[in-house]
This record gives sequence, C-alpha cells and structure tokens, in this order.
Amino acid sequence: CLQGLAFLHANQVVHRDIKSDNILLGWDGAIKLADFGLCGWLGPKQGRRRSMVGTTWWMAPEVVRRHPYGPKVDTWSLGIVGIEMAKGEPPYFCETEDTAMYLIATQGAPDLYKLGLPSGLCDFLDWCLQMDVDRRGSAKELLQ
Repeated sequence: CLQGLAFLHANQVVHRDIKSDNILLGWDGAIKLADFGLCGWLGPKQGRRRSMVGTTWWMAPEVVRRHPYGPKVDTWSLGIVGIEMAKGEPPYFCETEDTAMYLIATQGAPDLYKLGLPSGLCDFLDWCLQMDVDRRGSAKELLQ
C-alpha cells in the first residue's frame, strides 16, 4: 500500500480516499489500492488542493478544515486504516459525520498509546497521524 502511495505521490497524484474499502488483498497476499475516482493532480499551477473530498472518518484535519493540502493527507488516512485494522473501526466512527469532522479538526487522532496497541505500531501510526503536516511522514519516508 505504501509503495502504491509513494508511486502516486512521486507522480504528483493524491488519492484522497484511502480507507479499508479501497485497499484490496489478493489471494497471493498482494495489496493493491483501488478507487481512484477522487484522485487529484498536483501540477505546477496546483501544488496544493483545497476541496473537501474523501470519506469523513479517514479525512486528515487539513482537509476537514479546508486548508490547502498535499500528499500527506493520504499518509493520515493510512494511519486511520491502521487504527481501524487494530481496533475494528476508525476513530469517531460512532459519531455523526458533523461531530466526527469537528473532532478530527480539533483533536486529530486519539492518543495511540492509550489504545493498547504494540509500541512499534503506535510509533508508526504516530508518524502517520501528526496534526502538524510538516512532522507527518510522507509515504516515501514511511517506507524506509
């Protein structure tokens, strides 16, 4: 999945709808990204996007706030998928969309270290789920 994201981002494409429904697992164990309908191109004149697209519970705070954003919104969403895989649902899934958007915009992800996850996983997810985009890992960095 990270290799696919790194490929998209290297080609100035943001997926914008990374969630468990859009990550496919083949019988051979191959992982593939799917549903490229909301992808956005980050060209020379459009280095950042502003539109609020994606699925609420997996959206990055900067998308919910309608701030300019780039490829690291996909890194955030991948971190949410990690929580979903470990806990069975993404954060704030029991909330209404409006409440979830408010919580994402103001609080970001829950305290990972209180979720009872292994510390190595918490460290990885913490890098994905930094509220400060400059501190958030890129797909390329996360592959290292």
